[in-house]
Amino acid sequence: MAYLVLKALHVVFVISWFAGLFYLPRIFVNLAMVPNEPAHKLENDRLLLMANKLFRFMTPLGVLAVVLGVWLWFGYEVGVGKGWMHAKAVLVLALIGYHISCRNRLEEFNRGERRHSHVWYRWYNEIPVLLLVAIIALVIIKPF
Repeated sequence: MAYLVLKALHVVFVISWFAGLFYLPRIFVNLAMVPNEPAHKLENDRLLLMANKLFRFMTPLGVLAVVLGVWLWFGYEVGVGKGWMHAKAVLVLALIGYHISCRNRLEEFNRGERRHSHVWYRWYNEIPVLLLVAIIALVIIKPF
């Protein structure tokens, strides 16, 4: 029973974390489109407030998703010694790297830096989608 509760919580936290990873870069798209002029300061500040709050909310969700996933992997030996689980772990590490990258992009916006265009952020927003598809495929298909 405990295994199923942990698994359910893991799935809930993964879904919640991904919701943040999908939405935060969309806010970045909007921030990149706001002209860097005093007349648009209110819009910029509102988007920054939303992005900062979202990041603070989604970070603990990601931590809980990873902790529960590791607990399931080693505590219940889910996928131990299986190639698909090792591949999933690599993709989760890439997802953590993406999360950190989002923090770095957010810090740039907080400093008033505009290093990338809204088009760049639209492509950047697709990274977690690709990671999600690959992770789900590995978990469901277990190809190796």
